[in-house]
Amino acid sequence: MDVSRTRIRQLVAGLLTAVVVLPALMTATSSPAAESAKPTPAPPAFVVLDEIDPTILHDIRYLTQHNFLGRRVNAYYDPLCILTRPAAEALAEAQAVLRPQGYTLKVYDCYRPQTAVDDFVRWAKRLLDDRMKPEFYPRVDKSRLFADGYIAERSGHSRGSTVDLTLVELPARPQPVWRPGMGLVSCFAPYDERFPDNTVDMGTGYDCFDTLSHTLDPRIEGEARENRLLLKATLEEAGFTNYASEWWHYTLDGEPFPDTYFDFPVARSALS
Repeated sequence: MDVSRTRIRQLVAGLLTAVVVLPALMTATSSPAAESAKPTPAPPAFVVLDEIDPTILHDIRYLTQHNFLGRRVNAYYDPLCILTRPAAEALAEAQAVLRPQGYTLKVYDCYRPQTAVDDFVRWAKRLLDDRMKPEFYPRVDKSRLFADGYIAERSGHSRGSTVDLTLVELPARPQPVWRPGMGLVSCFAPYDERFPDNTVDMGTGYDCFDTLSHTLDPRIEGEARENRLLLKATLEEAGFTNYASEWWHYTLDGEPFPDTYFDFPVARSALS
């Protein structure tokens, strides 16, 4: 009988010890993970565009569902355009040239974290996830996205001086919020049939995976060609170079981080 009571007391003591010690161990082991989960801060050379020029419009597509993935992209948390200071100041110079002509710049994407690029890569490998194909790559088989250069494991955007943008005629018309129920229309459909994102006609929509997006494609004529050339000439004068396969894509000449790919999130807290 005494032996049994002693045995019970030992078991109870062991259970109480486990109750006290286990939470402490869990706290100790979770601390490094909590530390690593904190956002990586942006270097001091990066700024938020709206603090340099608040007149430039924003339509940060990768924060929304209206992009080729059909969902928010990893590491996008705030509707911000983050750039190196020289790139932001050069955009402000271009804006100062355009506004007297009755136009404003509108940015779709600026600095892009490597985490987001990795998200693109994983998506591109999931061949059955093609829900946005009718709008963004109607004539391209998803298995060709890497080979055709539409998706890559590195992006100049991650260096902080590349921007995707367009022109909007002033005064800017209100832009509706895209919702899945609106359906998908080919990115190279006639201007009046595409999603009304309040931009001028550029011949295709943004992020259109098609050769018609090549800036100087001869099939783009009339007003759409003139709009592309106006954007190109203005940004080149401000010190940017266009990526010939995408009318919307520009990189600052002499960018400050030509070989560095950053991975802090698109969040205002990353710059505070």
